[in-house]
Amino acid sequence: MIIAIDGPAASGKGTLGKRLAHHYGYRHLDTGVIYRAVAWALLEAGADPGDELLAVAAALELDPEKFGNPVLKTQKVGDAASVVSAIPKVRELLVNFQRQFAADPPGAVLDGRDIGTVICPDADVKIFVVADPEVRARRRTLEARARGEEADEAAVLADILKRDERDRNRPVAPLKPAPDAHTLDNTHLDIEAGVRAAIEIVEAVRAGKKPAP
Repeated sequence: MIIAIDGPAASGKGTLGKRLAHHYGYRHLDTGVIYRAVAWALLEAGADPGDELLAVAAALELDPEKFGNPVLKTQKVGDAASVVSAIPKVRELLVNFQRQFAADPPGAVLDGRDIGTVICPDADVKIFVVADPEVRARRRTLEARARGEEADEAAVLADILKRDERDRNRPVAPLKPAPDAHTLDNTHLDIEAGVRAAIEIVEAVRAGKKPAP
């Protein structure tokens, strides 16, 4: 089984992806990490994340062993990843990596922004996670501060709104729900409630029923 989870920045899709994978005994891939890894390679070299030639070169040399680097979770790298991910050639190079991960047994949960629409359009279950921008900004700010980073909530909100705009309007694989995706509004749910809601969607799909709204 392949479970695709999409949604905007800080909507909680990554946490849901990890928890669903653990619940079902599947492998998990935060596809955003792939783009963050490419972005970090550029930043580390002092290059512009929007430099297509260098971004493509970094994508070709991608090393999965580095996906666990804590620096990939920082705001700076996240901002750069949003720029890198809008480069069509970079996306093209990374599509096969993601599809192979999804196809390997026993099953997989992938979270990102175009899993249900582009990477795994035939996924067994598609969930589109949403949350109010203000709530997402608060969560992202708390996460940053927990890592010891300085974070201004107003600035984080402005960045999230900018990233939402860029992700929705990019020419290749824009952020949007697949026609057969089930929306999960995570605005007022804590982690446990969000996980329960996601599991209910998966189980309803597996049973051939329509998930509760």
